[in-house]
Amino acid sequence: MAMLPARLRRGVAVVPVVRLTGVIGAVTPLRPGMTLAGVAKMLERAFSMKNAKAVALLINSPGGSPVQSRQIYLRIRQLAAEKKLPVLVFVEDVAASGGYMIACAGDEIFCDPSSIMGSIGVVGGSFGMTELIKKVGVERRLYTAGSHKAMLDPFLPEDPDDVARLKAIQREIHAIFIALVKQSRGARLKGAEDVLFTGEYWAGETSVSLGLADGIGDLRSTLRARYGEKVLTPVIAPASGLLAGLLGRRSPGAGALAALDMSAGLPEELISALETRAIWARFGF
Repeated sequence: MAMLPARLRRGVAVVPVVRLTGVIGAVTPLRPGMTLAGVAKMLERAFSMKNAKAVALLINSPGGSPVQSRQIYLRIRQLAAEKKLPVLVFVEDVAASGGYMIACAGDEIFCDPSSIMGSIGVVGGSFGMTELIKKVGVERRLYTAGSHKAMLDPFLPEDPDDVARLKAIQREIHAIFIALVKQSRGARLKGAEDVLFTGEYWAGETSVSLGLADGIGDLRSTLRARYGEKVLTPVIAPASGLLAGLLGRRSPGAGALAALDMSAGLPEELISALETRAIWARFGF
């Protein structure tokens, strides 16, 4: 028995840890975001680990794609039901918008007093370039089949009907988000709907008082208190190395290799970096 790895010994509590971080769904070749395809294997490995008593998720995300957020949420809940394992979520800096949607996959949610949580809403944005292109003498030429194919084109004047259509879509997605939070948190929600679901966000203590989280706590202390001082918390890391790179995952050296590729789209990457930074900045990070 002493020759076996600690996590395989009888009586040893194991709680595998999966870290889910970053903007959700924002993917470019050099700046991959969080997607179901990118985290599915880690989740499956965590829920399949021998002697696991629970699965812990460390979440640090300002949100992003509502589709990818919900798909990750569903996969976590499906695996939890299949393996009959509780899911404990620990929020780091931020679990907002889609990040909070994923956090709702936890049977319990813990956070730091300074964690930012909530932002249960839908946001979309663009720019208006009509005056700029007039100023520099650019003529916009756009050809479509379909009366709404060019809806919300930033180089055309804003059409109130297009804005109304967009807001209708946002309300539909918002309703899906609200239903998911209600289903997941149930009677633990203590705030009024006109407070909880406005897109506002709060720090840890207030989030607990509103029922968005269950308590203040860090991963190590909480798991030791619940499963004993000797609890093992192996971190399930994403695949790395040459094979992972060939399969489309980013290896640790991918950034250096990409820097050697003179064909890399630097303007696109700059825009991606600025967009990612803007998403984090909404929550003060």
